[in-house]
Amino acid sequence: MSDVDTRPGAILKNNLWTSNPIFMQVLGICSALAVTNLLTNTAIMTIGVTFVTGFSNLTVSLLKKFMPRKVRMMVQTLIIAFYVIIVDIVLKAYLPEISRNLGPYVGLIITNCIIMGRAEAFAQSNDPIPSLWDGVTSGLGYMGVLMVIAVFRELLGFGTLFGFQILPDAFVPWTIMVMPPSAFFLLGIIIWVGKAAMNREGAPA
Repeated sequence: MSDVDTRPGAILKNNLWTSNPIFMQVLGICSALAVTNLLTNTAIMTIGVTFVTGFSNLTVSLLKKFMPRKVRMMVQTLIIAFYVIIVDIVLKAYLPEISRNLGPYVGLIITNCIIMGRAEAFAQSNDPIPSLWDGVTSGLGYMGVLMVIAVFRELLGFGTLFGFQILPDAFVPWTIMVMPPSAFFLLGIIIWVGKAAMNREGAPA
C-alpha cells in the first residue's frame, strides 16, 4: 500500500483541483490543441478518456500482483490499449460522424500521459475501488478544463454551443478561435488563474 490518502473526498479534491492533470501537472495537453474547437467532440473525447482511465486503473490494480516487474509497463500499455479499442469500436458503431471528426485522436488516447501516470502512480500501489475512483476523477479533472476551453473556442469561433446558435447573426466569428493556437492561449490563462487561486489559498491569513 502507498502513503497516498485514498479517502474518496481526498482523491476527488486532488484530481479536480490540487493536482489537476491539466493545469497543475500539464499532462495530456495535446488534446487541448486537437479536439476543443467543438464542445460535442470535446465531450465525447473526454468521456472516452475518463472511461479508459477509470477501467485501466481498476484492471491494473486487480492484476498488479501478477505483473512481472520487468514487463509491467508493457502490460499496463496493453490494458490501456484494450479499453481504447472498446471506445473506438463503440464510436464507430454508434457515433460514426464524431468518430470521423476525432480521427486518429481516439487511438492516441493510448499515449495520453494521464492514463499511464495514474496506472503507475496510483493503481499499481492501491486497492481496486480507490484506483477506479482515482481514474474516474482524474478523467473528470481533465474533462473540466477541456470543456471550459471548448466553450470559449466554439462560442467565439462559431457563435454556437453544442451546435446550437447562441450569438446573433451579426456576430463576426473570431477566426483565431478555430485555429489550434487559441487552445494554448486559453490553456495558459486557465493555468495562470488556477495557480493564482491556489497560491491565494495557501497564503497566510
